Amino acid sequence: MPESKTDFKPKTDTDKTVQDLLMGAERPKELTSLEDLLRQLTPEGQKEAFRILYGDLPDTLPISDELQAYADQHDFEVAAYKFHAAPEQRRKPRVVRVGVIQNQIVAPTDASIDDQFNALADRIETIIHAAGKLNVDVLGLQEAWTMPFAFCTREKHPWLEFAEPVDGPSTQRLAKLAKQYNMVIVSPILERDEAHGDTIHNTAVVIGNRGNIIGSHRKNHIPRVGDFNESTYYMEGEDGHPVFETEFGRVAINICYGRHHPLNWLMFGINGAEIVFNPSATVGALSEPLWPIEARCASIANNYFVAGINRIGTETFPNPFTSGDGKEQHYDFGHFYGSSYVAAPNGARTPGLSRVRDGLLVSEIDLNHCRQVKDKWGFQMTGRIEEYAKWLTEAAKPGFQPQIIRDTGK
Repeated sequence: MPESKTDFKPKTDTDKTVQDLLMGAERPKELTSLEDLLRQLTPEGQKEAFRILYGDLPDTLPISDELQAYADQHDFEVAAYKFHAAPEQRRKPRVVRVGVIQNQIVAPTDASIDDQFNALADRIETIIHAAGKLNVDVLGLQEAWTMPFAFCTREKHPWLEFAEPVDGPSTQRLAKLAKQYNMVIVSPILERDEAHGDTIHNTAVVIGNRGNIIGSHRKNHIPRVGDFNESTYYMEGEDGHPVFETEFGRVAINICYGRHHPLNWLMFGINGAEIVFNPSATVGALSEPLWPIEARCASIANNYFVAGINRIGTETFPNPFTSGDGKEQHYDFGHFYGSSYVAAPNGARTPGLSRVRDGLLVSEIDLNHCRQVKDKWGFQMTGRIEEYAKWLTEAAKPGFQPQIIRDTGK
C-alpha cells in the first residue's frame, strides 16, 4: 500500500482513530452476501428461494483452475453465468459476454493523488486480465473508479485533481487493454471539460475494442440526498441518452442516481439499447433494499439487459463532514455494499457478487433474447409514447394543473 504523502498527524484520540481507519484498521464485519444466507437452506429450499427471487436462474459457467488460482492470488471473487434464449430459424444467435468489476479503493485517502490513482489503475488492470481470460466482450467499471468517492466531503481540494479529459490518463491506459483483449470497456471517470471552462462532469467513456474512443456520456441526474449532495462538484449532462453501437451490440450507460428515474431508463430503450450499464456508488443504509429491484425492473420494462455495478468498502477521509440529514459530523459515508449483478429482459438475474470483496462477474447473453421478450409481452408495441409526450409537455409548463377529478358530491 502506498505511503501517505500528507502531514496528517493524530492530535487527539479521535484523530488517531481516523488515521487507523485511513490505514485500513479492522472495521465491523459486514454480511458477505444475501446469497450466502440463502445457501444455508436445504438444497430444495435454495432452489425454490432462488426461483422466487431471481426467476429463471442462469446456468453457471465453469471457471478454470488456473483462473480461480489467479483470482485467489489477487484476492478477488470471480463468477460466471449463462443466460439462454430460444433458438430462431431466421437469425443466428448473437452471443456476447458482458463483464462487470466492483472494487474498493486501494491506497488511503490521505495518500498523494498519484499514489491513489496508480494503485487503483494497477488493481483494475489485474482484474481486467481475468476478464480477458474469460473472453469478455464488453466490460463495465464502477462509477468514478479512478478515485475515492470524495464528492460528499464538499472539499474541492484535493479531490478535483482526479478529474481528467475524456482522452486522459485512465482512458489511455485502458485503451491498451481494450485492444489487447478485443474488448469494449465502459470507463466512468470524473471528467474535466477543458474546452468549456474546466467544467466538471461525471462521465462514462466508451472505449472501443481497437483501443479507440467511441464516445462518452455524462450523468443526467445528480443526487441531493443525505451525504450524496454531489452538485457541489459537477454539472448535469446535456448529451441526451446516447446508445453506442459497438461490435458486440448497442450499449448505453445510466450512471448511478439515474437508476431512480424510470424515464431515464426508458429513453435508452427508445434509442435502441440492448445492454445498459448502471455504474454506481451507493451505501447500505441509504439504498440497499432498492438495489435488487431498480435495474431488474428497468430490464423488464425496456427489454434490454442491465448490468448493475456498485463499489465496495468503507472509505474514510481525513476531515469530518456533515450531511443533509441531520447526522453528527462523520468521516465516511458508510459501507458500499457491492452486490453487482446482471438482469435479463425476462426478469431473470444472476446472483450478486459479494458485499465485501472485489469481484468480476461475467454473463454470457444472447442479444436475440431482447426481441423475443418484446414479441412476447408487447410493452413497446402497446406503449403510449404520444400520450406521455403530450402530458409531459403540459406538466413542464408553469401553469400546469394535475389531471385530478375531485368528488364534489355533498
